[in-house]
Amino acid sequence: MQAEEGRYRALSEFVARRYRVSQDVAFDLVSHAHTVGRQLQLDPLLIIAVIAVESRFNPIAESRAGAKGLMQIIPKYHGDKLEEFGGEQAVFEPSANIHVGARILKEYLRRTGNLGIALQMYAGALSDSEDQYTRKVLDERYRLHQVLAPSRRPSAPPATVRAASTTPVSYPNVLPSALD
Repeated sequence: MQAEEGRYRALSEFVARRYRVSQDVAFDLVSHAHTVGRQLQLDPLLIIAVIAVESRFNPIAESRAGAKGLMQIIPKYHGDKLEEFGGEQAVFEPSANIHVGARILKEYLRRTGNLGIALQMYAGALSDSEDQYTRKVLDERYRLHQVLAPSRRPSAPPATVRAASTTPVSYPNVLPSALD
């Protein structure tokens, strides 16, 4: 438990500095992302990276497309998932937003078997052949990983995120089985 708290502290210090949020708030969000990640068997650093790219840790962020909250969930598409948290207004409640956003991402991973495509689906950017969104998320995940293991040099994010076709392709350290 003490090791986990140290991990959360290191990540929350990084998040607080990088995204200019309170360290207490960052700690709560990092802790919750880890809890949800364990529940869904989804990499918590991936969840945190999606939050960073989607909202820069602003829990009341809203896009012109109607995406809301930390993980930029569009209630009209995911109202059923928000119901268990009290309905659409729960989209601005950080723990509900993280849980629902992670469930959506996990569903896309299960459907596609490919992290790059799942992330592009999450962003509504399947037509982006350069996978810009996926690259942003994986780059942020890499930075977060470096916070936890600065002396160990993991391999860099993959240069090619998905193949030209939509056939699932194996990428080191990014497929769902390797996200723990």
